[in-house]
Amino acid sequence: MTPRPWAWTRADTLSTLTIAVLALFMRFVGLTSAVSSGTPVFDEKHYVPQAWDMVRSWENALIGGIESNPGYGLVVHPPLGKQLIALGEWIFGYTPLGWRVMVALFGAATVVMTMLLVRRLAGTWQVATFAGVIAVCDGVLLVGSRFGMLDIFQVFFIVLAAFALVCDHEQMRARLHAAWLDGRLGDSPLGPRLGFRWWRFTAGVALGLALGVKWSGLYYMAFFGLAAVAVDAALRHRYGVRRPLLGALLRDAVPAFASLVIVPVLLYFWSWRAWFAAETSVYRHAAVDGQMEDGLARDLLPDWAAGFWHYHQSVLEFHASLTTSGGHSHPWDSKPWSWLVAGRPILYFSSTDIDCTVGTCRRMIYLFGTPAIWWLTVPVLTWALWCLVVRRDRRFLIAVVAFAAGFIPWLIGYDRQMYFFYATALAPFIVTMLALTLGQLHGRGAPVPWMWVRRLAGGEIRWGTVAVIAYLSLVVASFLYWLPILYGFMIPEVWYQSLMWLPSWV
Repeated sequence: MTPRPWAWTRADTLSTLTIAVLALFMRFVGLTSAVSSGTPVFDEKHYVPQAWDMVRSWENALIGGIESNPGYGLVVHPPLGKQLIALGEWIFGYTPLGWRVMVALFGAATVVMTMLLVRRLAGTWQVATFAGVIAVCDGVLLVGSRFGMLDIFQVFFIVLAAFALVCDHEQMRARLHAAWLDGRLGDSPLGPRLGFRWWRFTAGVALGLALGVKWSGLYYMAFFGLAAVAVDAALRHRYGVRRPLLGALLRDAVPAFASLVIVPVLLYFWSWRAWFAAETSVYRHAAVDGQMEDGLARDLLPDWAAGFWHYHQSVLEFHASLTTSGGHSHPWDSKPWSWLVAGRPILYFSSTDIDCTVGTCRRMIYLFGTPAIWWLTVPVLTWALWCLVVRRDRRFLIAVVAFAAGFIPWLIGYDRQMYFFYATALAPFIVTMLALTLGQLHGRGAPVPWMWVRRLAGGEIRWGTVAVIAYLSLVVASFLYWLPILYGFMIPEVWYQSLMWLPSWV
């Protein structure tokens, strides 16, 4: 019942720095090579020019610039992700480095944040290092960090929110434990008040930033908010509060709503500050310039609010119309059930029929899930649910909740046109579940009887540790094997065909 002590060690520093440097190197090496005659590729063609519009229309650093939408029609995502891309373009210009540098930095930070999340959950630097190795070798996190798109920004903020909620739970458990030891739980059947919760507030800030990148941040606000209140109720029950659920609802849910809903919504509005400040923003005067149809919003709201409402209504209509049943199709469309095995990657860059010394070569870059990681998604998710429900191992809770938030809403709306990069937010939590499972194996089992293994290991080594080493080696080998289609190396046609194991990959 005593809260686990948590201390950062020298081994933590060394392992985290090592993984951080490796993640940075892997994201920046060859970062500017995949271009189309010096211009953006794939969906960069939307976000990169929009970010450059912001750079050119900046009035001051606090407000930023707006998207003028030339030739792109409606802008269908909030501004924050493009504002972050614009920072890189402001420093390095309208160049591949300019529009990818911030993405690469956030991608490396996502790997480190995943390590920190696992470190808090598992309590050991070894298991955190397992997570770092797996995250570094994941093709989805790698490729998603090397193109000027929005997903990796949102993924970082989601992992930060998960980390903050874990820290909040540990802090509240320590407060309740101290009150229980000192007899300060009080006579109220609801239990004590727990004071202001800065970590939960931090989670709300992170969720607001995630929402400011893409609307799918709403899913995490809902799932994390419900989970936070449920965990508070369980914590009060553990310490003998007579009405734990009512106590959580009355004393935890209201401030949780403020931190995890109101704060994110305010930050979402903050991300639109340039739109509100500029008179030439898209739909800024939709209520008076004829773009907005008659209705209550036009009649009752002030000009700026009516335009803001109309903008969001137009974006919602755009997303709602992109359905398979509505006739929309794409050669790289994929549905959520295929994400569970990375069954349908998505092509980001292609250059074929290149003359080379061995005949014909090609350069291809896919958002591709490393099979040694993604093919274990269903087994490790099943194991995580078993540990959580049957074994009451709450370390898996945040990963399961986050996975559900990133998967179930898309599964419900399966008719929507979707792509594998929507699954990017699943990757850190698949890594988390895998690392926690490896932590359960590490040091377990009978000792390996072979003396040469003991001499190589410098002491006794158990079969569970051997299994961990074998799996991590498989992950690294799998990553290296498919490296050409993650970095776009020029390879012979025969080599490329040998990498395409499944028909759905082509």
